[in-house]
Amino acid sequence: MASAVASVMKIKKMIVFFSAILFLSVRAFQKDEHSEELFIKPLSKGYVYSHFQFTTKWNASIQDPKTFSHYHLFPKSLGEVLMRYGVQELHLSQTQGLWRHKLWGYPVHDAPPGAALWVWFKPTVKDVDAAWTDLVNAVSGLFCSSLNFLDSKITITPSWSFRPHGIAPKSASFFSHSVRYGNLPNEIVCTENLTPWKKLLPCDSKAGLSTLFNAFHFHDSNYHSLGLDVRPICANAACTEEALELSQSLSVVKDVVSVSPLGSPNWSLKSLFGNHLVSSCPIASKSSIMIEVTNNENESLYSLTPSPSATHSVKRGPNEHTYAVYDTNLITRAGRALNIAFTYSDPQKMIKISPPSLYAHRFITGYGLENGGISCQIYNQLSTNLTILYFDTLPWFTRVKFNSLQVLNNGRAVPYKVHYTPAKDRSRPHHLELSFVLWANSVTELHWTFSRAYLKWTEYPPDANHGFHIGSAVITAMIPSTLEYTMPSQFSSQLDSILFQSEENSTKFPLRIHTESLLVQLPTPDFSMPYNVICLTCTVVAIAFGSIHNLTTRRFTQLDPTSKKGLVNKIKSFFMRSKSKTVAEDRDQGKVRETTPTNKIT
Repeated sequence: MASAVASVMKIKKMIVFFSAILFLSVRAFQKDEHSEELFIKPLSKGYVYSHFQFTTKWNASIQDPKTFSHYHLFPKSLGEVLMRYGVQELHLSQTQGLWRHKLWGYPVHDAPPGAALWVWFKPTVKDVDAAWTDLVNAVSGLFCSSLNFLDSKITITPSWSFRPHGIAPKSASFFSHSVRYGNLPNEIVCTENLTPWKKLLPCDSKAGLSTLFNAFHFHDSNYHSLGLDVRPICANAACTEEALELSQSLSVVKDVVSVSPLGSPNWSLKSLFGNHLVSSCPIASKSSIMIEVTNNENESLYSLTPSPSATHSVKRGPNEHTYAVYDTNLITRAGRALNIAFTYSDPQKMIKISPPSLYAHRFITGYGLENGGISCQIYNQLSTNLTILYFDTLPWFTRVKFNSLQVLNNGRAVPYKVHYTPAKDRSRPHHLELSFVLWANSVTELHWTFSRAYLKWTEYPPDANHGFHIGSAVITAMIPSTLEYTMPSQFSSQLDSILFQSEENSTKFPLRIHTESLLVQLPTPDFSMPYNVICLTCTVVAIAFGSIHNLTTRRFTQLDPTSKKGLVNKIKSFFMRSKSKTVAEDRDQGKVRETTPTNKIT
């Protein structure tokens, strides 16, 4: 018995030994790494911006068909989709709420309300439209969303705005036939989207920063956005090898003052996410928390507890940013729980954020249900002129009048370069792209008019009187200022890349922002009329059927016209029937003896 137990133990040790060797060999072969980061930025009026960033770098070429034969940290379900449909780059966002640039500055990844997907396909894909149709169905099933509704009626091919973010062939700079963009502004984001998204993480939500995920706190916030980006990047500085980068992000903006029972602007990890951090992902090579403390000189405005592991001051362009960094690997490895506390010295003196360099406001104009218009006011707070790209897509039922397009600044026309593709009814939307210059310290307004189309009654949704959604416009620019700018370096999606890569010589920084989505009313028929017609028809049929049924099924008897039918007679008849019933019962029981009357003869 002892020898059998010993042999079993030896076999187990050998299995563990060979499993470790196999793991190390696969690890060396795959050469992939994973990092997890949390970026927190206090905003004005008691708002707090939290951004989770999970980055997986796989040192393999997306062009090699053998790349997706073996997986380690990269999710297999996503890799099979990329391989099957010939995807070069994929960018997906699912957002609930609107990011307010004027009050909150710029997020790490800007996203429009609802769901947005734009994809660059490989040049080897022959039928891009067919590949897009199959891809949106696959991604819809993978993330439990309604992306399968991205059909030709709301899908376009951008010409200038959506350039590749990673390594791409030179032809991508001139031709855009391989890119597709679609937006669902009315898509609702809920826990059904968060669950499949976090399953793509190597540690899921079992360890590391993902243990802070609390669906109740996320969906109770003012803004939350799920993002997923896949792109090929350079594996080394010389770019002699390629790598595949998967970036998963989760952004949350929360109003701490309104949520706090005492109305306090102070916060901690536990108050923001409902839990404190007790572990780090064992697979992650980096695990850190970054807090921007740029406006807190000498800790005069607020303090952090415990003290950060390190503090970095980084100059990006003309602006300098300061970050407090916590190494969660080092802290949690010692067996300590991390609960960062943010405390104001004077709760009445909170952080104030300056308006960013570029922001916009878009709205519907006009009245009635026949004609309308769209205006977009673009604000340039810089002291220099700024060239931008304006991208907009409108549904086919808004009949755009292209000759009404105007770009004005202080009442003067601004020259512009335009790319416009008119819509086809029930086939494709309007596609408008403009390139023009924003004058320094000014407001430029775009405006055009449209007429509303009449839809078929089967084309109206169940809530027809709610209106129809129009997706956000996209503004792309290269700005010289990094005021309230939080985007990482172009070479890596990791947030700590801004700490170790010097950008003092950089004079331009890429920026993409989205405007508000719109709600337009269309002429709507009276859907209550069919209901009224049905009710009236059913009433008439019921009355006719009831009369015929009564005439054919009831039995008619003749009544005595001399009988009285007053209330007193009815009461007497009732008591007489009761007395007769009692006598009959007594007769049956033998209590009453029947007698025959006799006549006495005298």
